[in-house]
Amino acid sequence: MKIREQLVSAVNASRGLNLVEGETVKNILLDLAKEARGNTDFILAENQKDLERMDATDPKYDRLKLTKERIDGIASDIENVAGLPNPVGRVLTETAHPNGMKITKVSVPFGVIGIIYEARPNVTFDVFALCMKSGNACVLKGGSDAIYSNTAIVSVIQNVLKKFNIDENTVTLLPAGREETHEMLHAHGYIDLIIPRGSQGLIDFVRENARIPVIETGAGICHTYFDSSGDVEKGAEIIFNAKTRRPSVCNALDCLVIHESRLADLPQLTEKLATEKVIIYADEFARSKLKGNYPAELLFPATEASFGTEFLSLKMAVKTVDCIYEAIDHINKYGSKHSEAIISKDSGRIEKFRKMVDAAAVYSNASTAFTDGAQFGLGAEIGISTQKLHARGPMALEELTSYKWIVEGDGQVRPK
Repeated sequence: MKIREQLVSAVNASRGLNLVEGETVKNILLDLAKEARGNTDFILAENQKDLERMDATDPKYDRLKLTKERIDGIASDIENVAGLPNPVGRVLTETAHPNGMKITKVSVPFGVIGIIYEARPNVTFDVFALCMKSGNACVLKGGSDAIYSNTAIVSVIQNVLKKFNIDENTVTLLPAGREETHEMLHAHGYIDLIIPRGSQGLIDFVRENARIPVIETGAGICHTYFDSSGDVEKGAEIIFNAKTRRPSVCNALDCLVIHESRLADLPQLTEKLATEKVIIYADEFARSKLKGNYPAELLFPATEASFGTEFLSLKMAVKTVDCIYEAIDHINKYGSKHSEAIISKDSGRIEKFRKMVDAAAVYSNASTAFTDGAQFGLGAEIGISTQKLHARGPMALEELTSYKWIVEGDGQVRPK
């Protein structure tokens, strides 16, 4: 089937979703969670074909890899989405016109949502679950590095849709070629919204070439500022968790910013990182304190390129500042407006940080690893928006709806 024909089929499927009852959607998702678990061996076997084609040292390898535990977690997220309130048909406002008309603002699906993503087969499940729950059809454009995984997952989804007599074009997986990407980005009138998930390069490419609305997501250059009043023990655990829990994801720590008065505590703050062989690129002041206190083979001088880099691996920069304002300036200059944190006991400085740091999620005394739709109580996420228009931070059901005005009258006409 040609790409344009696939897009037409997706549009038709999206219109049919407007008539699907909420209880049916819930049952579809619960059945999908069951089938995801039941098809674990099949999905893992296809995922292994993708893994065999990727270098295990590639930062994307961990994102590509599926395990029994990860599939079970994905299924649990689908069940969580199934149990959430229906986001479609909510009355947002309701007013009465002086002439007797009733004017209601009601939430509605976007229609067809396009997702372009790299090496993240879990996204295939997450996107479908959120789109189905919010009444949207989805057109997926995964990378060639995950083609076997994505094809397997979509086949499982479509089998569930057929069981419930729902148009299988509710989810469409496009071939993993450049021509398909170009066609998708220019699909005005077919796709209502494009959401790229992947590297900054992918996001930039989509933003610069798309002819339809785009929401930027994914790139995460995350900082943690250790203030002059920070707690060392809590700080060490927060830094370790933010850096090493899953270094390949967008909420992982990339740069530790430390107040100069606390440089003596830097060896303790970073001690546990050495157990995971985290490479540190430290500025002159920080490196002088780490010499002899951190493995020499893991310690390097920072350069300008060390800052503003999303490492996606066990690497981290350290920047020394003389006040909270310098810390905020550094973060606003080099961050990607994703997730930023402060470790401090000073409520005044915490408040300054919250107000002055420009990011979708701002933490105090906690790990940036929590920036995630499921962790925020959203069931799952379709992406983490780093822009400000329409949606910001983890995007889930509410962000996948628009609205329309319903006007009820009884013969009213507008006077000249």
